[in-house]
Amino acid sequence: MTATNRSMPASQYHYSLEALHKRYGRFGGCFMPELLMAPIQELTTLFQESKKDASFLKELSDLLHNYAGRPTPLTEVTRFAHAINPVNPPRIFLKREDLLHTGAHKINNALGQCLLAKRMGKKRIIAETGAGQHGVATAAAAAHLGLQAVIYMGALDMKRQMSNVMRMRLMGATVVEVPHGSATLKDAVNEALRDWSASFSDSYYCLGSALGPHPYPEIVATFQAVIGEESKQQCQERFSKNPDLVIACVGGGSNAIGIFAPFLNDPDVALMGVEAGGHGKKLGEHAARFHHAKEGVLHGCYTYLLQNEHGQVAETSSLSAGLDYPAVGPAHAQLFFEKRASYVMASDHAALEALQLLAKTEGIIPALESSHALAHLIKIAPTLHSDQNILVNLSGRGDKDLPELIEKGLL
Repeated sequence: MTATNRSMPASQYHYSLEALHKRYGRFGGCFMPELLMAPIQELTTLFQESKKDASFLKELSDLLHNYAGRPTPLTEVTRFAHAINPVNPPRIFLKREDLLHTGAHKINNALGQCLLAKRMGKKRIIAETGAGQHGVATAAAAAHLGLQAVIYMGALDMKRQMSNVMRMRLMGATVVEVPHGSATLKDAVNEALRDWSASFSDSYYCLGSALGPHPYPEIVATFQAVIGEESKQQCQERFSKNPDLVIACVGGGSNAIGIFAPFLNDPDVALMGVEAGGHGKKLGEHAARFHHAKEGVLHGCYTYLLQNEHGQVAETSSLSAGLDYPAVGPAHAQLFFEKRASYVMASDHAALEALQLLAKTEGIIPALESSHALAHLIKIAPTLHSDQNILVNLSGRGDKDLPELIEKGLL
């Protein structure tokens, strides 16, 4: 359950032919201890059945509408657009996932997976969280559906996202501090997987991003595709065509793959993911996996990940807890490999400036994660023009980030 490079001993892993065939091109697969293969196969079967089950889909749709608050609107931000390109501003539209219950897109996936857990007869939900948004969403979904939630969170992330820790606990979740390693998301995933290995008979692992072993990347992408499906329809309603460019931040990649999904086969739509550039370009100073583009396995998935010369997982750095992860989901790895999507990075400083600019021009405070997407949009603004339509996924709101930014004297 720790990272390894391509020279890993095959004897340590059980290879399911069905799972290994479920790849995104060269990436993905299921590289897990044999102990977990039975619950993974059980989940795979149930998910394939449930996503075709009209009663399951209706229950999820009702929850997304009446509990989470879907559909979320598109907001055109004309003052922001003029601020970043006063001469020839493009039309910029924000997909407002920040307006969902719990404050981010994570609730889409948490509700879907908690419904799967109920169908499997599981009473206990295990989850990991970095910025806390998946933890909050899982705590909320579990409370609403009568399930017990146990959330693993790195000690560093708990410190910088204490407001989300308090929200999880208020909703009845147990938040388990992970003090070792980098004390961030990678280590929280490790502990969540250890828990699941010992408790899968009555526990369900609710993975928060489009990564990990098959079928999790597919499950998360399926539940987050509602973002893109709504967006595509809303773009047709607002300006009668697809957007020219879709931009989203990329940590594990759930919000980005969600909004990219319906545009993947539209070559006229450019897709851009923005990673955490941190405070430098050296290994350990950022969380930009595509900057080094080294392949390997982490948490059951073959993908791009940050690793040192010995193939060990490298440390990461980002002001944004939600982007502070050394690997990326396999769908994004394949989109990069095929050059269907482009991936860039934005620094901590640029993200903070973007957060402040959107707040001052539009009265919208974005999460630090989403601010990375806005930061790159600011960077390329001089190359854009007024007949272009830009769609940005505002994946979450920034209330959670303000205490840390104020404590550090950055606001």
